Amino acid sequence: MAEPKQNRPKARLPRGFRDRGPAEIAAERAVLETVRRVYEGYGFSPLETPAFEYTDALGKFLPDVDRPNEGVFSLRDDDGEWLSLRYDLTAPLARYVAANFQNLTKPFRRYQLGPVWRNEKPGPGRFREFLQFDADTVGSASPSADAELLMMLSDTLEALGLQRGDYIIKLNNRKLLDGVLEASGIALDDRVRRGIVLRAIDKLDRLGVEGVTALLADGRKDESGDFTKGAGLSADQAQRILAFVAPDAKDEEAHLNQIATLVGTSPIGAAGLNELEQIVKLLSACDYGPDRILFDTGVVRGLDYYTGAVFEAQLTFPVQNEAGETVVFGSVAGGGRYDDLVSRFTGQMVPATGVSIGVSRLISALASRGLSVGAGEPLVVVTVMDKADAAASFKMVAELRAAGLRAEAYVGTAKFGDQMKYADRRGAAIAVIEGGDERARGEVTLKDLALGAELAKAVESRAAWTAERQAQVSVKRADLVAEIKKLLGPTSAGKA
Repeated sequence: MAEPKQNRPKARLPRGFRDRGPAEIAAERAVLETVRRVYEGYGFSPLETPAFEYTDALGKFLPDVDRPNEGVFSLRDDDGEWLSLRYDLTAPLARYVAANFQNLTKPFRRYQLGPVWRNEKPGPGRFREFLQFDADTVGSASPSADAELLMMLSDTLEALGLQRGDYIIKLNNRKLLDGVLEASGIALDDRVRRGIVLRAIDKLDRLGVEGVTALLADGRKDESGDFTKGAGLSADQAQRILAFVAPDAKDEEAHLNQIATLVGTSPIGAAGLNELEQIVKLLSACDYGPDRILFDTGVVRGLDYYTGAVFEAQLTFPVQNEAGETVVFGSVAGGGRYDDLVSRFTGQMVPATGVSIGVSRLISALASRGLSVGAGEPLVVVTVMDKADAAASFKMVAELRAAGLRAEAYVGTAKFGDQMKYADRRGAAIAVIEGGDERARGEVTLKDLALGAELAKAVESRAAWTAERQAQVSVKRADLVAEIKKLLGPTSAGKA
């Protein structure tokens, strides 16, 4: 009788999630260290919050249904409470500040690195899990706190190797848009329509004026056939908003006059103009001019909790997209002021402003620009010629590690040739070989695999190069560490 067929799970990834290999992780580590150094140089200190929060504490993406799962991943714990994976790092910060308000030095300045999750429709380059690196100042209503974040973001991008002209940070104030909405007859407490308008405007670069116009009116059907309900605005209302976010003014003075007309007599619009003037004045005094930070009414940010200054760092150089088309890379970071978020917990307004860098997207941008973002420490692989005496190989590895080098001994069962293939596939810089003859002479052979890879380009195959035994040298066993450091060059110069 035949054995029953086993039901095995498929080895597959959930949509919108991905695995990452060592090269990407090494690049990420280098970028994160640079960002961390700049943030700490500005006086920010680290904080960690958990991946899960009570769903009501997140305060967004919560429809009035039994399972609040629109936009977030949620589950019910054994107490019957809804928990959700955080969709950003700002809402958990607001909860932390509210819970610890009395004990915090204010203004409270923190940075945080961590993954966030969004239960959204995935697409090319758009994932449901991604890494963010935030910095926030909580407890200051001064526009100088916003200006400082803008300067810090500019310094961070340049510390990562981007040149002026490679990026621009666009600055706006949500109070200006609130003034336009108020002047258009949309009440500030009409949060549903206001939220639809904000998310529509935030898609201007991707959908263009026609797509945003549809979202401001009845709605829009995308390429897949999914329909997004619109804000239901009249043609006059939509035109007033579009005139604000996509102005046709020919110069800055005409632009400001156009904004003043659109805002009308709205007090909140006037407050927004005043805050922008203070930020720009401070930026100019510190030599952060419009070549780095530029006023642009098209920047509104999609999240509902922003209340004042908003900004977005955009990369300006062309890249190839998945379809092979040349496009501008676009946004890699953003943020703004959110003065009402903490008050959800305390009833007391606590002013706050923050910036968030999309790490994965930024790494892709740096790579496309040809900027080195870290390849990890070079690896040394020590082969094991005599399986019965592997201890000699492991002793060499221990010496290398004690000297601060990254090393491993081969722990498989393959013969020598396959061990060399293994070292090659691992991307090792050097392979160490100690056969019986070498040991009798008190020597080891070092094969420079990195140099070999270059030499191999001139021959038909890697096997042909290996046969020629180029780029290898025999050294005294006692000089193992020193000789490997010499081969690795500056990468190991600072090692102990």
